[in-house]
Amino acid sequence: MFIGRDKELDALDRLYKSDKFEFVVIYGRRRVGKTALINHFIDDKKAIYFMGVESNEKQNLENFSKSIIEFSSGIQAETSFSSYQAALEYVFKLAEKERVILTIDEYPYVARASKSLASTLQMLIDKYKDNSKLMLILCGSSMSYMEDQVLAYKAPLYGRRTAQMRIMPFDFAECCTYLNGLSDEDKAYIYGIVGGTPQYLLQMSDKLSVGDNIKNTYLNPMSFLYEEPLNLLKQEVREPAIYNAIITAIATGYSRMSEISTKVGESTTVCSGYLKNLIDLGIVKKETPYGEKSSKKSIYSIEDNMFYFWYRFIPDNASVIARGAVDLVYKRIEAQLNDYMGKVFEEICTQYLWKLLIEGKTPIEFASLGRWWGNDPRKKQQTEIDIMGEQDSDSAIFAECKWRNEKVDLDVLETLVDRSGLFHYTKVQYFLFSKTGFTKGCMEKAREMGNVTLVRYEDIVSLKR
Repeated sequence: MFIGRDKELDALDRLYKSDKFEFVVIYGRRRVGKTALINHFIDDKKAIYFMGVESNEKQNLENFSKSIIEFSSGIQAETSFSSYQAALEYVFKLAEKERVILTIDEYPYVARASKSLASTLQMLIDKYKDNSKLMLILCGSSMSYMEDQVLAYKAPLYGRRTAQMRIMPFDFAECCTYLNGLSDEDKAYIYGIVGGTPQYLLQMSDKLSVGDNIKNTYLNPMSFLYEEPLNLLKQEVREPAIYNAIITAIATGYSRMSEISTKVGESTTVCSGYLKNLIDLGIVKKETPYGEKSSKKSIYSIEDNMFYFWYRFIPDNASVIARGAVDLVYKRIEAQLNDYMGKVFEEICTQYLWKLLIEGKTPIEFASLGRWWGNDPRKKQQTEIDIMGEQDSDSAIFAECKWRNEKVDLDVLETLVDRSGLFHYTKVQYFLFSKTGFTKGCMEKAREMGNVTLVRYEDIVSLKR
């Protein structure tokens, strides 16, 4: 079942219908659905699809040749072009009078094995682009290679592309479409457990409970997800052991650079380089308090929910899982699940606020959203705000998110209002988000204030339908 990616498909369709030479670069992390997107797009079109393999130049050229010959003649043949230049020139000539799509998937594998391929492509694009109907798609999972060797200013292909797409994991709304057989509450849990990466969502069954899904995947040594973070790191980076140690440190509460460095046993300079790569991969994110730029206050957290869940619960329980005590481990996880979901719920609420903004339903048209934390000089203690966003120096929103089984009471609203007093905005809108609703006292106070929006989790899900 293919879901989502409407914006990407619309963009690809517009490029396809231009009927002139187009060069699209598509990249993103492994498992995120790049190949599925391309195959869905080219399904009813004249297209040559070739996937590179991690091999030598000869094998990749032979496979590329077979894809071209099968497209042009309809038969499989063992003959091969003498070079990539000959093969590509043949494709350009095929596309002189009709629209043809050429996709080279896993381009980094091909280009690494053939050092001159990028320069050959550059030369042929410059030669044929003005009289060609070719739509060229280069796709890759190696984020660093695609950014440094294809998109970067010094890369041979720089300036030739007509579009680029970084394919990101699904947001919560798109995940709900896939998980439509689950209850609304379980949709949030599954999103919190695996995030929006399509290949991970496919491991979840909407016919099973959240608990059984966890047992069948993370707690099953034979499952795809059981060692997925470690396998992914081995594919993406050198020295995966250090990356693993850094992610483990962050997952267990060491969020500042100095703390991570001490825990891992490496200098902050060394850790900084590794953290940058993890950020580029979409596994870790770096945050500073909203509206501030001081790197001294920066903290690191795990952005990908699958990594977040795995590192939070699996390594500490690995020995017990290996002995088959699945129910025991799940009992430990279940006791912490609501606490774990707090961060996930903040993410879901942030996505909801962005959707309200896009639909023109927010009284404050904020330009960005983020968390804030810092010192409250009035009380001489540290404090934080789950979400805040500024429209200008006079207008802002403040939000608090509570994923818990009891209704949110008046004290939560009063605390949020109090913390907003650390700033000096004249126009303020408050949002309270609750898993289970609000007490009568909280609702009465919100009506009295007039600038408070109370949002139940069920309201979020209903907006996404």
